[in-house]
Amino acid sequence: MAKSQLDVKNSAEPVSGSLALDAPAPREPGVPDIDPESPERFVNRELSWLAFNRRVLEEAGNTHHPLLERLRFLSISASNLDEFYMVRVAGLKGMVTAGIATLSDDGLTPAQQIAGVDKEAGALIADQQLAWTSLRRGLREAGVLVLEPDELTEADMLWLDKDFRQSIYPVLTPLALDPAHPFPFIPNLGFTLALQLQRKKDGKAVTALLPVPALLQRFVRLPGEARGPVRFIALERVIEIFLHLLFPGYKLMGSGQFRIIRDSDVEVEEEAEDLVRLFETLLKRRRRGSVIHMFCSESMPLDLRNFIASQLALKAPDIVIVEQVGLSDTRQLIVDERPDLQFKPYIARFPERIRDHGGDCFAAIRAKDILVHHPFESFDVVVQF
Repeated sequence: MAKSQLDVKNSAEPVSGSLALDAPAPREPGVPDIDPESPERFVNRELSWLAFNRRVLEEAGNTHHPLLERLRFLSISASNLDEFYMVRVAGLKGMVTAGIATLSDDGLTPAQQIAGVDKEAGALIADQQLAWTSLRRGLREAGVLVLEPDELTEADMLWLDKDFRQSIYPVLTPLALDPAHPFPFIPNLGFTLALQLQRKKDGKAVTALLPVPALLQRFVRLPGEARGPVRFIALERVIEIFLHLLFPGYKLMGSGQFRIIRDSDVEVEEEAEDLVRLFETLLKRRRRGSVIHMFCSESMPLDLRNFIASQLALKAPDIVIVEQVGLSDTRQLIVDERPDLQFKPYIARFPERIRDHGGDCFAAIRAKDILVHHPFESFDVVVQF
């Protein structure tokens, strides 16, 4: 007599084509066999973030994008990296300083994470510099020029002399460094010129700093014809041209630029009595956190760089030598009068059905549900709702 369906279901013999509950799931070809309890299941958060920022930088190399949009991606990548050091790397360094050796989910100590970050970030920074060199060349061909001093005309020099005396010179504060003048405080993301000078009358060597206020534009735009090329010159080049006005009687022997990043990681006490006052205090402390990183121009003499590093208590891994300091400032080169080098602006539409109801969102919804597609339809409809 044939077994009933119930007998088949209750039989200890496996039914053909079924899958036993305790059998391992089939694995895709090439997928490694990882123990469910192993930390290898996880991707490190900091290294993953750096991989994301590399994808941002890759957009700067995408030749299908307009040139100024590629420059914008480079600026975003550099700005992202600054924030990453200010918060995430600062947090890791704080853990190392405090002797905390707690493993991350992927099994790395804070010190091991910093080593991995230094390696990946170093490669990313090098690629950012290469991207800037390439973009600067492309922009020059397209009529957006970043000039060097030897490319300036006599008319340019006359205009710069007037602009420097009126707009730049009054806000600069030269600082000599000697036993009577200790190393000054440099704010977070502060851009500074370091100078080696020699007094002409007796040959005495002097080291000086020239902090550049954030209110000054990093790139000075030069006047030109309405339909001619758009021309800029870096602020540090302008200052070097007129350095004799800041240090009369001195000869420039060596110079360079540096930019520091301070620990800006803040911890908020959720039960604080006055959150407004707490945030005011935290934001002020953000400017004065310990220095954790420095970008230094390759033009700076080695002894000058070592002197600055010693004053800021920085070690070799915390100092990065680059050709162009402060790539986040390159966004200032994105000019409105060159729309041909930017993405075509997209104007989102406003849902017609709401217009049909005199702009009354609720009347339109009462008639029929609305699905709004962003960014193709304007977000203003949500604000009005």
